[in-house]
Amino acid sequence: MPVSYREWVGPPLSWWVLSVLFSLSWLVAIGFYLGPLAGVLGLLGAQAVVTAVLLGTAVRLQLDGTELRVGRAVLDLAYVSAVRGLDAEATARRTGPEADARAHLVLRPYAKEAVELTLDDPPDPVPYWVVSTRRPTQLAEAITTVLIDVSAGPTR
Repeated sequence: MPVSYREWVGPPLSWWVLSVLFSLSWLVAIGFYLGPLAGVLGLLGAQAVVTAVLLGTAVRLQLDGTELRVGRAVLDLAYVSAVRGLDAEATARRTGPEADARAHLVLRPYAKEAVELTLDDPPDPVPYWVVSTRRPTQLAEAITTVLIDVSAGPTR
């Protein structure tokens, strides 16, 4: 199946700059106490750990065929009845005061916007998914296009 949308939602540049500053503080602290070589090793070790943590928070979104992959989770779009892009304010409401505890949320603090996918699957208790994205309009349009194609059925 062709991939019609792909996005990597990872930490912004500012978070990476902060990680380097954090690691530099290890250089200074350890280097002052144990010497320059230990300080450099502390910097490298701290940066390796912080890099692993930051990369671990990233999520990949991929729309291929009739499935939306969000990290390791897979949503068959046949069960989606509606999709809409959410701006930062709507995302905060939909995942805060207006949230349903049964919803599937894939949120990242550095991506303030999201897409909401309303499900129509009676045996499944999950009413909707909210997925962080930096391009909610494009993702919602891509999913809507797939939903239209799926509902139209095969052409002869």
